Amino acid sequence: MDKKRTDRLRRRAAATAEFLWTCCLALALCAAPPPAHGQSTDQDGQQVGSVSGLPVPRFVSLKFDKVNLREGPSKDHRTTWIYERAGLPMEVTAEFGTWRKVRDSDGTEGWVLHTALSGRRTALVAPWKKDDVFTLYAQPSETSDPSARMQSGVIASIRSCDGKWCEIFGEGFDGYIQQTLLWGVYPNEKVD
Repeated sequence: MDKKRTDRLRRRAAATAEFLWTCCLALALCAAPPPAHGQSTDQDGQQVGSVSGLPVPRFVSLKFDKVNLREGPSKDHRTTWIYERAGLPMEVTAEFGTWRKVRDSDGTEGWVLHTALSGRRTALVAPWKKDDVFTLYAQPSETSDPSARMQSGVIASIRSCDGKWCEIFGEGFDGYIQQTLLWGVYPNEKVD
C-alpha cells in the first residue's frame, strides 16, 4: 500500500508541477509587451519599419491638401479626421503593409496610406505656444540680425538642423530658429 500511495503522490506532484509550469509560461507570455505593428530592429538596435526599412518613429509630412486619418490600417476603417494642409508634419509611429500609423502635433493618432506621406521634412513653429511670435535669425545665434517674425503654427520646410538650430524656409521667410521651438524634428537630431 505504501508503494501505491507513493506512486500516486509522485504522479500527482508531477502533474501539479507541469500545471504550474504551464501557468507560469502562459503568464509570462501574457505579461510580455506586444510587438509594435510592422517593426523590427536593425543591427544598431534602432527600430525600423519592417515594410519600409526606415526608422520608426520618424517625421514625415503630408503630400496632399486632403488626407484621411483612419481608425485602423484599411479603407474599411472609419475616417476620424481629414487633414487639409499639405506639408503638415506627422510622426510615423508604426507600419502595417501600405499603411502608416501617424501622430500629429496635437497627439491625435490614426492610420494613413503611405502614398499620402512625403519624406520632405517640415516643422510647425511652436504649436504648443498659441498666438506667440518668434524671431527667425539670419545666422544660428540670438545675437544675429533678425530675418523674420513668425507666429506659432506656421509650417516651415527644414533645410538643415545641427542639434541646436534649424535653418527653415517658406513663402516669404528664410533663416534660423532654435530647434526646441519646432515640432517635426527630434531634440538634438541632425538633419542634412
